[in-house]
Amino acid sequence: MSHPRKRLVMGNWKMHGSLQDNAALLGALLSGAVRGGDTELAVCVPFPYLSQTQALLSGSPVSWGAQDVSIHERGAYTGETSAAMLADFGCSWVLCGHSERRAMHAESSSLVAAKASSALACGLSPVVCVGETLPERDAGNAERVIGDQLDPVLALGAGALGRMVIAYEPVWAIGTGRTATPDQAQAVHAFIRAALSRRGAGQTRILYGGSVKAANAAALFAQPDIDGALVGGASLVADEFLKIAAA
Repeated sequence: MSHPRKRLVMGNWKMHGSLQDNAALLGALLSGAVRGGDTELAVCVPFPYLSQTQALLSGSPVSWGAQDVSIHERGAYTGETSAAMLADFGCSWVLCGHSERRAMHAESSSLVAAKASSALACGLSPVVCVGETLPERDAGNAERVIGDQLDPVLALGAGALGRMVIAYEPVWAIGTGRTATPDQAQAVHAFIRAALSRRGAGQTRILYGGSVKAANAAALFAQPDIDGALVGGASLVADEFLKIAAA
């Protein structure tokens, strides 16, 4: 049976890259990307490299986006980048509420929903990241934590939810040596799918993130509610990223 929703494999470069490295990486991605395949490919790059990424990827099957966005349209917000600016550089996507932003920049779930809303207003698709920490999981609170993170986003309504992507990233599986088993990941994805379905958005895509590699991608993608992957470190290696997409 074919998967009901188009697969999406998205790379998050985090704070990595240089003009030289990016040219090599994007060139390798382009040579391996399949046009019209059943998996969409995208990369979310640091702000300074959006211009280079746009120039290299325009007209290709690989789309691109940013890693954060301001809730403001314009004004005296030094260091902020608006959704309209991202749209100017051809972005299709923007990450909202990545666990590193939530942890290091104290981003609340209501702020994350406001960022998603500002992205939608400029025609971008927000990729809203949710996930629990290890103490939260060990205390049996994973679903409650993720439910709280989702609530302000769900309140945006079915129309907004249909134009975004949710990414489940268990914080305890990022750089800890622990990975969620396909069954553990599927259980959370099913919980998120049920929450979306209650808002009339059951077809919104849900990606899994957290130590995704070519070696474990196929087992994750075989799960019924996992629609693709948000890939960190492996997205900086073209061959590995393409193998994940091929899975």
